Amino acid sequence: MLIFESQRDARGQTRRLLLLFALTVLLLVLAVNAALVLAWGLSWGFWAPLGGGLPRHFFAVNTVVVLVFVLGGWWLETSRLSSGGGVRLAEQMGARELRPSGDFDEQRFGNVVHEMAIAAGLKPPLPMVMARSTGINAFATGWDEDDAVIAVTQGALEHLTRDELQGLVAHEFSHIREGDTRLNMRLVGMVFGLEMVFRFGQRIWDPDLRDRTSLAALLGLAIMAAGWLGWVAGHALQAAVSRQREYLADARAVQWTRNKDGLGGVLRKVLGLRTDAEEARRVGSPMQHLLLVSTEGGRVAHWLDSHPTLEQRIRRIYGRPMPAMPLVRADREPRAQATDTFATGSNGAERTPFSPDWTLD
Repeated sequence: MLIFESQRDARGQTRRLLLLFALTVLLLVLAVNAALVLAWGLSWGFWAPLGGGLPRHFFAVNTVVVLVFVLGGWWLETSRLSSGGGVRLAEQMGARELRPSGDFDEQRFGNVVHEMAIAAGLKPPLPMVMARSTGINAFATGWDEDDAVIAVTQGALEHLTRDELQGLVAHEFSHIREGDTRLNMRLVGMVFGLEMVFRFGQRIWDPDLRDRTSLAALLGLAIMAAGWLGWVAGHALQAAVSRQREYLADARAVQWTRNKDGLGGVLRKVLGLRTDAEEARRVGSPMQHLLLVSTEGGRVAHWLDSHPTLEQRIRRIYGRPMPAMPLVRADREPRAQATDTFATGSNGAERTPFSPDWTLD
């Protein structure tokens, strides 16, 4: 894996996908106008007086309405997600603040967060724990560096070595430094705005209180069809952007830790959990892109998956396929004797040196 080359590729792909997002909105406007022209002709055009045509400002009104729904929905959803900041959103996902004084694993996690903040040149985010989640996962949230939160599951604290925990935390730091948390929230809002166009058409299509359907229902059906296609395209683009940011964060984590077995070990252990059919705490679909690894199964041709497959990510890190790893933590000691420092692993052993087969340019 060429770390910086991988980072450049991921950033370039993200820019192209964001341009496609803007193009999707433009195509949605055109599709809605075309669909409404067809629906208007089927509803009234055949019976209109000779010389009759579309209403005045037909296309302008349609365009404004579509943009109001898309941009208004975007603003409403991003405002809702950002209300209360990163801490509130993390709490909604089941996280609580760190309690290092009573738990060695939580103290170790807090130390790793501060170490990686130095390596990344960032202000340390607030560390939090999803105490009821037995799987291995993590997420970062917050609109900026001052609002940032990094949360890990209880399973990650219990099953990961110190090097692996560093790789996991470095991955989440990349999301903060690259602005991915803010970008992802905006993309969620954009997809919600595209969905609102479909909902608007659905309201027109639905029968009235007396279960009667008017000719205007054809307009609603046309808007629904265009809105649904726009939503699917937007959701696919959102997932594609998220996948590229995951590749970028993986490369950044290896760069900062200089240890491919850190994050690589995390992903291989998650692969082992899935091989053993281990159940993980499920997180709602709108928040899947925040996680280290998705808790949802694959979808149609993976177009709507928020993450690359574990096999793809592991292959990028190691340059070849690697097998799953068991949940064995070699550095685990009795808590009464365990210590944790910035310079060593939790058993005082030196860290694995950086593998010489990696290329940094």
